[in-house]
Amino acid sequence: MSEPLVFHYEVDGSDFTSAGTASVTVKKELRQLGLPAEVIKKLSIAMYEGEINMVIHANGGTADVIVTEEYIDIILKDQGPGIEDVDLAMQEGYSTATAEIHSLGFGAGMGLPNMKRYSDEIAIETELNVGTTIRMRIYIR
Repeated sequence: MSEPLVFHYEVDGSDFTSAGTASVTVKKELRQLGLPAEVIKKLSIAMYEGEINMVIHANGGTADVIVTEEYIDIILKDQGPGIEDVDLAMQEGYSTATAEIHSLGFGAGMGLPNMKRYSDEIAIETELNVGTTIRMRIYIR
């Protein structure tokens, strides 16, 4: 693979049942490329958590995945409310999800911690009332 492979997905913020579609699609593509199972697992979990967060908190967004020979970049962008306190949001169990979201089985406060846990690098850019961009990198070893 001399040129990076680029995948782009729109994440529908109005439908929980479609959340995870992008991560499942990328997972299939990476399997076909023969990437290591551990790399695919990390990407699937990190990306799924990001998709769910975009549905819960931001009414959707976009997910871009760039695959090179050395790493995979995941770029998640939304135009949601932004993250008021990133350090607090990174703590396991912290959640701003509504009671309705909790009743659906989501909002356990593991999204950002799992994105950090399953990526090798993570950067979060957020601005209140503008949106959030999360960049994750997973190295292919």
